[in-house]
Amino acid sequence: MAAAIVVLGLVALVGPPAALGLDNGLVRTPPMGWLAWERFRCNTDCKNDPENCISERLFRTMADLVVSEGYAAVGYEYINVDDCWLDKERGANGQLQPDYSRFPNGMRALSDYVHRLGLKFGIYEDYGNYTCAGYPGILGSLELDAQTFASWNVDYVKLDGCYSHPKDMDRGYPEFGYFLNKTGRQMVYSCSWPVYQIYAGIAPNFSSIIEHCNLWRNFDDIQDSWASVESVIDYYGDNQDAIIPNAGPGHWNDPDMLIIGNFGLSYEQSKTQMAIWAIIAAPLLMSVDLRTIRPEFKAILQNKGVIAVDQDPLGIQGRRIYKKSGIEIWSRPITPLQQNYFSYAVAFLNRRTDGTPSDVAVTLQELGLAYPGGYAVEDLFEEVSYGVLSPETKIKVKVNPSGVVILRANIHLPRFQSQNQKTVYDPYQHVFRTTARPNF
Repeated sequence: MAAAIVVLGLVALVGPPAALGLDNGLVRTPPMGWLAWERFRCNTDCKNDPENCISERLFRTMADLVVSEGYAAVGYEYINVDDCWLDKERGANGQLQPDYSRFPNGMRALSDYVHRLGLKFGIYEDYGNYTCAGYPGILGSLELDAQTFASWNVDYVKLDGCYSHPKDMDRGYPEFGYFLNKTGRQMVYSCSWPVYQIYAGIAPNFSSIIEHCNLWRNFDDIQDSWASVESVIDYYGDNQDAIIPNAGPGHWNDPDMLIIGNFGLSYEQSKTQMAIWAIIAAPLLMSVDLRTIRPEFKAILQNKGVIAVDQDPLGIQGRRIYKKSGIEIWSRPITPLQQNYFSYAVAFLNRRTDGTPSDVAVTLQELGLAYPGGYAVEDLFEEVSYGVLSPETKIKVKVNPSGVVILRANIHLPRFQSQNQKTVYDPYQHVFRTTARPNF
């Protein structure tokens, strides 16, 4: 028999408003794309493993599949090169250069190929003497390297922090961002600045980080395991009061890549990662072999309802509102809005390992959903509608071990008359926009 857990008396928490961040007009919703690192790491052996080595061939193939397999159609747009693309030495003119044995046409040609597909191109470097894998870093060449990236029509720069002094990052990361902006080309700026300082015992200056970066890492690199995903979830729940105010349109906390479709997560655990990443307004950067991904994992990554939660235009990072006996509830305010009431996405997470599903029963009111007109509630993975429910209605969900149920509860809005036609509000088209903050 499934364990029954009744959740009572959940209290809404009031958080401070999100800070104003880097104003380059980019990633007003969390970036979505494909990133090489977790799945392909630093495999440079193209002689013995030509299909899987870090190479022009690999990135062209993945870019093709992002388009042909429907990922681009649901919002994935960046193709991001990570470490190990570089030659071990700079060119004669001091510029960064790829390993031409693996990138024979150069990075501008790869960028052009990605752009012709209607996608965007991202690249990796490091604020140090070397990258984490031992290739040339940007120290001593910040302006030149920014100009090089602009000349390659790069759209996204991830800057790591190996082989550098964390105390110097308060100056170095803004300086490189300045040179990126000076090129005149808009490039998303992904920073590893805070996580290196945290590990060094330095309190990050998040006011400066928010001002200069579009997204940033603040916890461990994710690994291909459920234990790693759980550790990220714990970090974001345990530290939510400190990190939520830093997130918002154009500036995001980055819990690291989606590892769905690889080797370390079950089907239920994969749904959990996707759902929680959506609740916390995370960048959705897949790191998986798109040639071999199984259909059920592809469906998770392409779930339009969950993606719509992640991409909600309010950009409010959600939080954990309940944790007891292995059950967690996470909630995020989203559109549509009516007066002072928000719609919500709610994720029920079962952290128990006793091998049987758990029943969770709770009223909408106890979740903080108090709109008198009620909510249209939908299970986003099962694509099942609960109908329109009043705040006093008790809902009951069955959550598998290490699994999740994610619901979308839209404020029930009446039909309205536009200037030209009568229509019904579509939550995935984000008709309503607001800058208000939730009572949450």
